[in-house]
This record gives sequence, structure tokens and C-alpha cells, in this order.
Amino acid sequence: MDELLLRSLTPGVLGVLVRRGADFAAAEDAVQDALVEAVRVWPDDPPRDPKGWLVTVAWRRFLDASRADAARRRREDVVDEEPAPGPAPAVDDTLQLYFLCAHPSLTASSAVALTLRAVGGLTTRQIAQAYLVPEATMAQRISRAKRTVSGVRFDQPGDVATVLRVLYLVFNEGYSGDVDLAVEAIRLTRQLAAAIDHPEVAGLLALMLLHHARRAARTAPDGSLVPLARQDRGRWDTRAIAEGVEILQAALARDRLGEFQAQAAIAALHADAPTAEETDWVQIVEWYDELARLTDSPVVRLNRAVAVGEADGPRAGLAALAALDDSLPRHTAVAAYLHERDGDLEKAAKLYAEAAGQASNLAEVAHLTRQAARLNALRSR
Repeated sequence: MDELLLRSLTPGVLGVLVRRGADFAAAEDAVQDALVEAVRVWPDDPPRDPKGWLVTVAWRRFLDASRADAARRRREDVVDEEPAPGPAPAVDDTLQLYFLCAHPSLTASSAVALTLRAVGGLTTRQIAQAYLVPEATMAQRISRAKRTVSGVRFDQPGDVATVLRVLYLVFNEGYSGDVDLAVEAIRLTRQLAAAIDHPEVAGLLALMLLHHARRAARTAPDGSLVPLARQDRGRWDTRAIAEGVEILQAALARDRLGEFQAQAAIAALHADAPTAEETDWVQIVEWYDELARLTDSPVVRLNRAVAVGEADGPRAGLAALAALDDSLPRHTAVAAYLHERDGDLEKAAKLYAEAAGQASNLAEVAHLTRQAARLNALRSR
């Protein structure tokens, strides 16, 4: 079963049902049912037209659910006739669905969660990790969002800021390697940048390109993570870096700074350094100050502590870290790194091991465990 194919077809199938008159919540349920049926049927009987098969099955499930629910009989004029089977229309509804999911009746956080689940194809667990909340909390949030839009016709597009937030989270999930959605997020952001002249749209596209340019160097042949400082910069995509920098410079010239432009500026400074030792950490700290002013995000302040440790020394970084809540994700890993830089290998090894126990994915667990083992080996010599 080709899970990537199913994931790529989901937005288009959902878009067909919505265009035919299904409300979003009911359409999403029907599509999920069709995907489950595909997993059961396709291995033994693969369809010639996978999208057309999914559309047909999802529409029938929607009809069945609609006819069974007396409260929905008012829509029988919409769903009474089933369209004849045939090839599904070659229409890319994905970006439009992103806007429709950012519906005015939803809060920004609910709109993002619903879009990631229904259009992005992420699991509730993956979305919960992106939001740093328990899975049960996110499941309730998504359920509330679906109830809110149940029966609502999605004819009022949401705002650009919410769509950008969704695209950013989809890209990050893809970039983590758990689900490869990064290229799709870049494609959609390019579409958005071509349609909307907005510096933050350009800033997000630049940020994605600059991060994606380093992707080939982020993992070793055995799949283990390679920290930025030890990456082979010869494997970075210089064309993507040049494009990202050009887009960012044009956005910054408009003097309407936003968080994605600030993040892209930090990424550009990393990309511009020929070696890790030549990184302009002082300027990176300044950009983190701007980013903290724009977002007041504890995660930004955590990353700023690392930059301060590089620019002004590990003790300055530890002082910046001390002002933050130690329950923040990656707080322990950052503390371990700064203590290692400060020469306290025993404490750093202990913290690396502790951070491994807190990590959310196997690659990160393995990386932090290796760091602890490396320091323990050094101490035993």
C-alpha cells in the first residue's frame, strides 16, 4: 500500500466533495472512511484511477451518512443524485482548502489543527507534538473544530496569517522526517506567493527554501542526525540558498518585518557562513531579539540562549537559559550542550541522557544518547 499516494490524493478528494456541496466536517469523515477502505481493498485489487476510486467511495459514504441523519434531510436536493463514475477532475484544490479551513468561525489554533488533520494528512499525535500538547487535548480540539464547522458552507476564506501558520507546521513536520510533507509545503507556499503580494508570505517561502537547502546534510548514511555545526556544507543546495536569500532581501526591503522574515534572516546567516566557526552569532542574537519582540515565544528565547552561548560564551548562554521554564521541550538538551561547552562533562552527560528520555522521535533519542555516551567515554579516559 502506497501511503504517500493516499496522502497526496486526500486534499483533491476532499475538494471534490466540498465542491459538490458536502459540508467540510462530513466530507472529511467520508474521505477518512474511503482511505480506510482503500487500505483494505487496494493491495488485492488496485484501481486504475486511484483518485476517482476514492472520490466515488467517499461520496457514497457521504450520501449514506447524509440520508441516515434526519437533521441533514434539508440538503437532499444537493445529494440526491450521485454523479456518474468516471475519472476525477484534475484540479488542485489543496491551497483553496487551506484557506477554507482557516474559517472565520474557528480560532486560529483550531483552524490549524483541523487543516493539518484533514488536508495535511497528519495524525493527531503528530499535530499534538507540533503544538507541544497532550494527544488527548489535541483530539478534543480537532473534534470541537469539526463540530463548529458541521453544517457550515465553506464559502468564506480565512486569513493569510492562519494559512501561513498551517503551511509552516506542515513544512516542519515534513522536515522532521516523520512524514515527508516539506516539498508539498514549499509548492503550496510558492503558489501563495505568486497569488498574494505579502512580505510574510515571501518570508515563509525564503525560510522554507533556506532550511530545505540543508536537508541532504542533516542525516548521516545510517540515518543518524548531524548537528548543524558538523554538517558537510558542500552538500547544501546553493541554488536554493541563493533563491531564498534573494526572496528574503526583497521582503525585508519593504520594511514590514514579521516573524517568518526574522526566522529566514537567521537561517540566511547560517547559510552564509563558509564554516560553523565563521557564523555571525552576534547578528543572529540580534535577530532573535527581534523575533522575541514579535512573538514573545519561549521557544524563540530557548534558541536565543543557544545563540547567546555561541556569541558571548557558554556561561552567558546558561544565564539566559536560567530565566526560562525548564519544562520547555529541548530545554534539557540545550542545557547539556551549554554545560559541555563550559567544560562540565559530567553534568552535560547526565543532562544528555535525561534529554534523550524526553525526546519525541527516535532519531533525536539516538542522537542525544550518543552524545551522553561520547562524554562518558571521554570522562573515563
